[in-house]
Amino acid sequence: MSNQPYSPDKVWQWKEGNGGKFANINRPTSGSRFDQPLPKGEHSLQLYSLATPNGIKVTILLEELLEAGMSEANYDAYTIDIMEGEQFSSGFAQVNPNSKIPALIDASQNPPLRVFESGSILLYLAEKFAAFLPKDIAAKTECLNWLFWQMGSAPILGGGFGHFYAYAPEKFEYPIDRYTMEVKRQLDVLNKHLASNKFLCGNDYTIADIAIWPWYGQLVDGKLYDAAEFLDVNKYANVQRWSNEIAARPAVKRGCIVNKTWGEPHEQLHQRHHSIDFELKTQDKLFKE
Repeated sequence: MSNQPYSPDKVWQWKEGNGGKFANINRPTSGSRFDQPLPKGEHSLQLYSLATPNGIKVTILLEELLEAGMSEANYDAYTIDIMEGEQFSSGFAQVNPNSKIPALIDASQNPPLRVFESGSILLYLAEKFAAFLPKDIAAKTECLNWLFWQMGSAPILGGGFGHFYAYAPEKFEYPIDRYTMEVKRQLDVLNKHLASNKFLCGNDYTIADIAIWPWYGQLVDGKLYDAAEFLDVNKYANVQRWSNEIAARPAVKRGCIVNKTWGEPHEQLHQRHHSIDFELKTQDKLFKE
């Protein structure tokens, strides 16, 4: 580990190897890097994603919509391997010029409509299906307050704490302390709010919960960055209660394994096209064929 202080150049220059663990894909430029169209399935909703916290927000909502009996929410889900740079294909960059998962195409619209950024996708689907988003103006506003709280807060957790605690090639006290303090403050915000609310918006489960749970629920459950002990997550009992209740939902269990390519084989469904795929197409079933 280097003990030398870093003095920035007057003008930053990209160098081979910048980015640590992600050096093979990180560049200071946007746009496609190779030509490759995206696959398409039979359903109107086409999802291109990976089972990261941002990715499973969308698959959880889609599975919740199907669980609620909305067959029009059936979807095809294709894995985009972000560690291999598949998000920089020409096809994916046309759906999301920012080259980040998840990205959605709604072919029921003419012309087909692209939707990118996880919060935008959640709001789009909730409005399209009139579900998991309150209709009352006060309740809807509170839901959107927490939805956008997540959009602003999670980069501190993922890009800040997660990067410097788990992924940076060298560990330094200052950035880890800086982001740990902020993540614990965010957990305290949630813990105090959930002391008097069953879900983020009171008694109703909404897209606010679906947005926040993959990050903060999985964090207190020890599934992010192997950091539960470091963050002393047992202090946040209300967040744990809320997280456990959401994790037990059948649609959440299904949504978490769609586009997952790591972990136990029975928890990996690389592509999802039909509800029966959860019974027949997980990796443990495919290995037996």
